[in-house]
Amino acid sequence: MRVALDAFGSDSAPHPEIEGAVLAIKEELCGEVILVGDEMILSPELNKYFYDPSRISIEHASQRIGMGDGAAASVRSKRDSSMVRAIALHKEGRADVAVSAGNTGAMMSASLITLGRMKNVHRPAIAAVFPTQTGHEIILDIGANVDCNAQHLMQFAVMGSKYFEYFFKVDQPKVSLLNIGEEGAKGNVMSKEAYHLMSESKDINFIGNIEGKDVLSGITDVIVCDGFVGNVMLKTIEGVGFSIFEILKEQINKDWIAKLGALLSYPVFSYIKKKLDHTEYGGALLVGLNGIPVVSHGRSNAKAIKNALRFATRIAESGFVENTRDYFERL
Repeated sequence: MRVALDAFGSDSAPHPEIEGAVLAIKEELCGEVILVGDEMILSPELNKYFYDPSRISIEHASQRIGMGDGAAASVRSKRDSSMVRAIALHKEGRADVAVSAGNTGAMMSASLITLGRMKNVHRPAIAAVFPTQTGHEIILDIGANVDCNAQHLMQFAVMGSKYFEYFFKVDQPKVSLLNIGEEGAKGNVMSKEAYHLMSESKDINFIGNIEGKDVLSGITDVIVCDGFVGNVMLKTIEGVGFSIFEILKEQINKDWIAKLGALLSYPVFSYIKKKLDHTEYGGALLVGLNGIPVVSHGRSNAKAIKNALRFATRIAESGFVENTRDYFERL
């Protein structure tokens, strides 16, 4: 599998991208990586590493889209940006997937403009893999669409179900609608209508509403919500996780007994940190598009980039996009 990697996407670019690409090749996580960006900067940095030159190449791009740039405007004005060029390589068939740790809004806009929506898909969505008490789940949308209707949520449910089915190889994954109560009559007008559509659908295994307190419990495989709610939930979970570790660190440093207890509990803390680590998958998939664009966190390090390349390759090999496209074309 060939991956087009925006080498100037992350906050610390291009160092995490270069090191992540080298690690991915050495660990045989993908077949080839195309680093997209300013060749004058990338070439000397890449030469600091020992790697197989037949499997890592550079595609020159003279511009870069920053985190503070307007999404649609920057995509149109910076046609030769590393992000836009990476997606173009995917569109042209020179890469099987495109990965960027850059501006999420710009990545969505560039992917939508360049790759286009699947036929009969109303809106693409951002789908992220979350850790749970028992395994993993997929949550969508986490930020692409802040205003949705019930039909949009119904389509998110189908795309999320197929994503989980093909990526994790699970038949009939359980799908839930995020709501303020478990009863079908709870929620706003959109939630009630979406609940009805999902209950009537034979294309998904809908098990009902799920409340916020159960999001990470593992009782479902796919959670559906609009982008506004999903993004707030995502950042709340990130904030809570960070705060818990900071509070623990503060208390542990207060006396030697706490430090001794922490030392004895190190394997437990290490397991929790690994389970909650966003770098384990490294990225979120933009679903509903004619391609495989993966967006990573702006704070991605080399490990996150490496895992994003592995993640994108697994998606390409799963057949998710092709099967989802066939489903919506038959509608």
